[in-house]
Amino acid sequence: MAVHHSLVIFAIVAFMAPTISLAMDYVVGDDNGWKLEVNYTDWAKDKQFYVGDTLLFKYNNASHNVYKVTGDDFNSCNVPSNNSLGLFTGNDKINLAAAGKKWYICGFTGHCNQGMKLKITVLDGTAPAPPPNAASTLLAKATNFQIVLGMTLSIAAALIMV
Repeated sequence: MAVHHSLVIFAIVAFMAPTISLAMDYVVGDDNGWKLEVNYTDWAKDKQFYVGDTLLFKYNNASHNVYKVTGDDFNSCNVPSNNSLGLFTGNDKINLAAAGKKWYICGFTGHCNQGMKLKITVLDGTAPAPPPNAASTLLAKATNFQIVLGMTLSIAAALIMV
């Protein structure tokens, strides 16, 4: 009987574990993306970034790009001459792998000076766990595969218990 209860618990954990991820994915600028006339200081001010989180820069790559720069280059809007520091696809994902200050600018002429720049502070550790009442939100984010896997394992565990 103890084995059967263990299978039920395993099925529940297998169903929920993939949906609970403490790392966050942030689309820079939210629905606006990475473009002119967006205040990225305002966008970032209420967010806490942690090691393991990711930034996704979405933009028109014919008119924008993303450069990771130093604090001095950020303040002076200096675009590095080394293109290996730039991202150019229009759908660029940056993993926040280390704690500390991070600076990003658009390298197109004048864009950084017009405010197309982002400064964040990445905190060490992991994001706080979601509040208990967020369970329904977590379930809503489950992929179809996770839902089918959880249901299959739950049914299998129930059949074994019979």
